Amino acid sequence: MSQHGYTLNPLTTVKAGAPTDFRFTVTGSDGRPVTGYQVEHDKKLHFIVVSRDLTTFQHLHPELAPDGTWSVKLTLPAAGPYRAFADFAPIGGSGVTLGADLLVPGDHRPEPLPEVSRTATVDGYTVTLDGDLVPGRAAKLTLTVGKDGEPVTDLQPYLGAYGHLVALRAADLAYLHVHPEESEQAGPEITFYAEAPSGGDYRLFLDFQHDGEVHTADFTASADGPAPAGAHEHHAGTHHH
Repeated sequence: MSQHGYTLNPLTTVKAGAPTDFRFTVTGSDGRPVTGYQVEHDKKLHFIVVSRDLTTFQHLHPELAPDGTWSVKLTLPAAGPYRAFADFAPIGGSGVTLGADLLVPGDHRPEPLPEVSRTATVDGYTVTLDGDLVPGRAAKLTLTVGKDGEPVTDLQPYLGAYGHLVALRAADLAYLHVHPEESEQAGPEITFYAEAPSGGDYRLFLDFQHDGEVHTADFTASADGPAPAGAHEHHAGTHHH
């Protein structure tokens, strides 16, 4: 919830199914709301809300008031616990991801984690995942977008790239560092590098834009076991930079 003296402070409670003008601040070590943000991936702040069981995902772009209050339209579909993440870089500082718990009152039964899968379907699109998460180092993941059996080659940029990927560890909802590979190709492949801190199950959420609409494909992926012995050693002559 706090990192480098920064803290995410929700100011609004949410009822199940009710559209809410959700407000929050990010305070600095002096306790005051931060008002200066760097633009990263086309936005000053990325606001991600997931259900605790990782079956629902929203990627929102709040508006910043001059006093440092952020606001965004938020509808949480059902009762239960949710986790919100604010991903940003303050002016003069490096990137920070903060979390906060949101509790929507009412009866709630967590859904089981969806099965590990390499294919997701969303809104008539099929997205396939190549590559594996590896504990303890950055791994290359390639997501390929198709529609009606044909590769999609006219993806539209979304947040400065042809896709935006969020990866969360299922056990504790740790937020992984993911960055896209620069590409001039508008699909069908979108490549990312993701660092899995440990073995275990993860949820991946890919936002991509096509025909003016943003779609989100989701996957459950597993980072298998401890990193192989010697993975962190550099052997002379094997690395070309």
